[in-house]
Amino acid sequence: MKKPEGVIKYHLNHQNSPIDQRLAISEINAWRTIFFKLGLIGQFAERYEGYGFGNISQRVILTNMNEVQFIISGTQTGHLESLSRHHYCSIHKACTQGNKINSTGETKPSSEALTHASIYQQSKGIQSVIHIHCPKIWNNTHLLKIPYTSKDITYGTPEMAAEVKRLFQSSIKENTAIFSMLGHEDGIIAFSDSMEKAANALIKLFSSAIKLEQNKQQR
Repeated sequence: MKKPEGVIKYHLNHQNSPIDQRLAISEINAWRTIFFKLGLIGQFAERYEGYGFGNISQRVILTNMNEVQFIISGTQTGHLESLSRHHYCSIHKACTQGNKINSTGETKPSSEALTHASIYQQSKGIQSVIHIHCPKIWNNTHLLKIPYTSKDITYGTPEMAAEVKRLFQSSIKENTAIFSMLGHEDGIIAFSDSMEKAANALIKLFSSAIKLEQNKQQR
C-alpha cells in the first residue's frame, strides 16, 4: 500500500532535546512564514490526505559545531503559520545510501530531510534548501524548462537522493537552481548559497507559472 504524503521513510535515530541555543532561526523562520502565507508550505484537509507539506532547511556554519550539518523544520508542522525553536531540529549525520538520519530536536525532522542532505552533499556552497508544493509550477514543469526527477521515484528515499545526484551531474549547473519532483505530487525544490536567493528564485518562478496559467485561460 502506498504511504501517504508527509510520512518519514528513512531510518531515524532521534534525540528528543532542544537544539543548540547558538543555532539562529530568525532568517529561516521568516522565509518559512512567507511561504506559508503564499500557500506553498502548509496543511489543508483536502490535500495530501490532510498531511502537512513543504519544509525548509539551512546549513550550519558555527565554530565547534562540525557535528551539526543543517537545521530543518520539523515533520507535520505545516499547520503553523510561524514556528519556534521547538519546531526545528538539527541533523547531525545523514547517510543517503543507507537511508539513515541522526537528529536532535523537540520535534522530528521533515520527511524530506534525506533529500535535503543529498543536496547539501553535492556542494559546500549550498547554504539553504526550500521544498514547497505548488501545482502551478509542478504542472508546468516542461513549459517552464526546469530540471526534474523521474516520476517513478518517490520522496524521502535513497532513490530520490541518488536522483538528486544525477541532476547535479546532468541538468543543474548553477549555484541557485530549482527542480521539480515528478514522483512527488506538486513537489518543487529550490537551493542556493543564501536563503534569500533560493526564496526569490521560487517566488519568481511562481510568478512565471501564474502567467502561463493566465495565458492558457485567455486563449
